[in-house]
Amino acid sequence: MRLSLSALLLAATTASFTAAFAPPSLRQNGVKTKLRAAESTNIPGPPYSGPAVKPILDSVSYPQDMKRLDVRELKQLAHELRWEVLESVSKTGGHLSSSLGVTELTVALHYVFDMPEDDIIWDVAHQCYPHKILTGRRERMSGLRQLGGISGFCKRKESPYDSFGAGHSSTSISAAQGMSIAKSLLNKRRNNCIAVIGDGAITGGMAYEAMNSAGYLQSRMIVILNDNGQVSLPTGTPSAGGTVPASQLSTYTSNLLVSKPFQDFRDFAKSFNKLLPEGIQDVNKRIDEYARGLVSGGTLFEELGFYYVGPVDGHDLDNLVPILEKLRDSPNNKPVLLHLKTVKGYGYPPAEAASDKMHGVGKFNLGTGAQFKSKPTAPSFTSIFANALIDAAIDDRAIVGITAAMPGGTGMDIFGRRFPKRTFDVGIAEQHAVCMGAGMACEGLKPFVCIYSTFMQRGYDQVVHDVAIQNLPVRMILDRGGFVGNDGPTHHGCYDLSYMGCIPNLIIMSPSDEIELKNMVMTCAAYDDGPTVLRYPRGTGYGAEKLQSLFGYKLKNDEIPAKGEVIPIGKGRIIRGAGGMIDTSKDSTRGKSRKDRVAILSLGTRLHEALVAAQEVEDMHDDISVTVADARYMKPLDVDLVRDLADDHGVLITIEEGSIGGFGDHVLHFLSLDGLLDDGNLKFRPMVIPDTYFEAATQFEQYDQAGLNSRHIKGTILRLTRRMEVPVLEAIEQEA
Repeated sequence: MRLSLSALLLAATTASFTAAFAPPSLRQNGVKTKLRAAESTNIPGPPYSGPAVKPILDSVSYPQDMKRLDVRELKQLAHELRWEVLESVSKTGGHLSSSLGVTELTVALHYVFDMPEDDIIWDVAHQCYPHKILTGRRERMSGLRQLGGISGFCKRKESPYDSFGAGHSSTSISAAQGMSIAKSLLNKRRNNCIAVIGDGAITGGMAYEAMNSAGYLQSRMIVILNDNGQVSLPTGTPSAGGTVPASQLSTYTSNLLVSKPFQDFRDFAKSFNKLLPEGIQDVNKRIDEYARGLVSGGTLFEELGFYYVGPVDGHDLDNLVPILEKLRDSPNNKPVLLHLKTVKGYGYPPAEAASDKMHGVGKFNLGTGAQFKSKPTAPSFTSIFANALIDAAIDDRAIVGITAAMPGGTGMDIFGRRFPKRTFDVGIAEQHAVCMGAGMACEGLKPFVCIYSTFMQRGYDQVVHDVAIQNLPVRMILDRGGFVGNDGPTHHGCYDLSYMGCIPNLIIMSPSDEIELKNMVMTCAAYDDGPTVLRYPRGTGYGAEKLQSLFGYKLKNDEIPAKGEVIPIGKGRIIRGAGGMIDTSKDSTRGKSRKDRVAILSLGTRLHEALVAAQEVEDMHDDISVTVADARYMKPLDVDLVRDLADDHGVLITIEEGSIGGFGDHVLHFLSLDGLLDDGNLKFRPMVIPDTYFEAATQFEQYDQAGLNSRHIKGTILRLTRRMEVPVLEAIEQEA
């Protein structure tokens, strides 16, 4: 019997050894062929359509309703669930490809485990749409990422089935470990904590820290690595590392063999092993470990203290369900890493063919996959930045671009197509991106570190410790400053002005329009005496017509300048005077009394709303004058401009796309220290994003909720000039 088992082990090992050393292209093609063969309902070409009825899904409101299903019915449920996701997202927009890729996994997890007693953590949580549908929120999917609707991420207050909220990546393993330890210390009957980590989240440094800790503390947990080949969004961006995913880990996991016969044999061998005497069991365990080491060479995950299982086809429910059941029922407290190979966008040909473009989508035609996108009247601020950086880089070979897995979102994909060898995508690693930029600056390069405002929070210590204290000329470009719309509170860039404003040595600037953005890119490129921060919002420019009619630009041939120019550091500008633009305001008879003279000092693109409000107020009241100024810089603050506005006006209003503690507080701090508030002749009001979180909605709706649109600015002016009575709260309550 021992001879037979050894022979089987040798045969399986030989077959696996051969598969492991087959050419990588052959292995990968075999994986994709096998994965796509799992679902035979794919239509080869458009029009694409799903099932006319969904009888299995209709019978499932919550996970406990799935327990009575057999594997054949689970497969049908996964098919219906995939099309439910497609139909929902086609009407609302959202994160599509990632959710399609985990449909079978979601079905298997909810079939095997018992939420909410068991914990399943999705990382990044934009993979959670199938999970939401199976956990009582199917009817609410029509409000996905809409005002008053449900979040596009997991959210604890939304459902007890959302074990942990997350919009940023790489948090799941830490959270699962914390939950596992808590369940153990509290002597809870069940301790199943599952972290599903995918879409590049494994490249985040926090994931490695957590794995190191979990292996060391021997925390009972299951980490499911959803390996879909997407370690950078989108992959394929030309960069110094080529066009492959921005991670050596992706190459590593791709080279781990996919050997289902070996996995099946190991399961059989272990079951059979229990029938043998103890001494023989020990020998066979060593043979098993030897075979694992021979085939895979040992894995990084095993070196970190995990028991590694995989790679396994993540779309194969026949294999996935029993594996999860065995992991669930195992008495072993050693952490396990289950490595799944999946296809992003699986089951919907347009998403499989373009998983990057259909990672996040607007509304789209379900039959063809074509997205409904209105033609923009002006280019996006992101593309304006990228092209301005290209202009600067043409003249300066020291300029390089760095991004942390968001080349498409930050414009580094545009820069990378022009300068691939000067573009660096480091994966989901903001800390590393900032510190690497500091190292480049030490040697004379001019790094532009391009990161979303919300993600720069993750590199904050590096901004302070590695950049600012050493006064290194790192250019930090913060895209998505202010509200971002439907992604909600985890992605808003509300806090950068506050968290950056308190750091010495930083120059912080924010453009009001596309011309200013071009100018500020050139200013950053030219400034070598210390670090700079350039932040701008999500959205598009205004176009030549509005720039001339509202902003007062004098454009040659009515065209926006192709290239920016360097502007003075720390100097703002007055855009509008009493009665209109600067060249006509000196003849105005408005604002004869100081109390009727109002000044608005704006930082960023709220300048547009301020100009609209100023015109509306002056149209309503011919004795009020409204001056509008663009601060341009928060640090250094243009104190001469602030003094002039405070001296000449009875009302001073600041407005910004940031939270409490930002630009308005810096202005107030200066006014107080300079004594400009001492005589009581100046009314000051900062208009900022209120001290609360704003859920998913459009950007306009969010600024409306925050009281930062033109009608709110107009209302503030009228109240401060006593043209509008402010309701007394006590009187309102009495009337109610």
